[in-house]
Amino acid sequence: MTGARGHRRPGAAATAVLCVVTAAGLYGCADAGPSTPRPTPTPAPAGVSPLTGLPARAGPVLAVKIDNVPPARPHTGLAAADLVYVEQVESGQTRLMALYSSRLPDRIGPVRSARESDIELLRQFDRPVLAYSGAQSALGPLLRAAPLHLVTEANTPGAFVRATDRAAPHNLYLRPDRALAAAPEAGHVKDVGFRFGPAPTDGTPVNSRTVSFPATRYTFTWTPAERAWRVTMDGRSDGPLKPATVVIQHVTVRPSRFHDFTGAVSPYTVTTGSGTAQVLRDGRVHEARWSRPNAEAGTTYTTPSGAPLNFAAGQVWVVLTGGR
Repeated sequence: MTGARGHRRPGAAATAVLCVVTAAGLYGCADAGPSTPRPTPTPAPAGVSPLTGLPARAGPVLAVKIDNVPPARPHTGLAAADLVYVEQVESGQTRLMALYSSRLPDRIGPVRSARESDIELLRQFDRPVLAYSGAQSALGPLLRAAPLHLVTEANTPGAFVRATDRAAPHNLYLRPDRALAAAPEAGHVKDVGFRFGPAPTDGTPVNSRTVSFPATRYTFTWTPAERAWRVTMDGRSDGPLKPATVVIQHVTVRPSRFHDFTGAVSPYTVTTGSGTAQVLRDGRVHEARWSRPNAEAGTTYTTPSGAPLNFAAGQVWVVLTGGR
């Protein structure tokens, strides 16, 4: 189940931009002196995805929680995602939150359970669909109260299929078209703070960069012929995963109030506030700052002097790491 046939999905033109208050707050904190001009960040124009910078028709946002332990690999449908977040879970493992709007593969997975920090992460996407395998009972009320359209095997069984070549729980796959059909009021894609365009003039050349979690490591290797970063997980390739931009975002990862069935406490990844990051694009690494003032706002990325830091057009990965 390593392949997936993608297709584009019709929809309305791309919508909202970040509010002036958010932008003013960000640039007011920049530390480059009053005489330094600040380029005005430009949102994606109509007909261009605000998540990838590529031509696309706007459509609803589908978020899928994807398993990422070794028995769950290789993944299905991940290359079609517009945006992929890497999040830490119990025992130092990681899971992926893949977001789709520009195109849908036939299947996505394997699908696994949600965590508390997913609620904060997804609030910036304006009532997206969240497809997941389930959640512990104590987390259920928080998920149901969140501005999300929840799709699980329990409430939308026709949107899921069990693979016969893998053992449970690594064999649950989503039919994304059916998931979206079950949530016709899902919010359409909007500006979440990303900016696309020419790279900053500085940056340090880099061939690869590895990000390590306690039990998982990701390596992103620049491939000039493809103008993308090849992804390997724990030293092994997971198929044609080739993001154009990789953001290594340093965040706070703290214990949550929840735990898994073994008693291991679930980490909570804090995605609001501000901090440092490194942005990989075009074979270089750029030092950056990130800022997300509240859960409803998108995340902006700037140079250390406060200028907008453009991404390269294409799939974006954001690795949320508590390490440095």
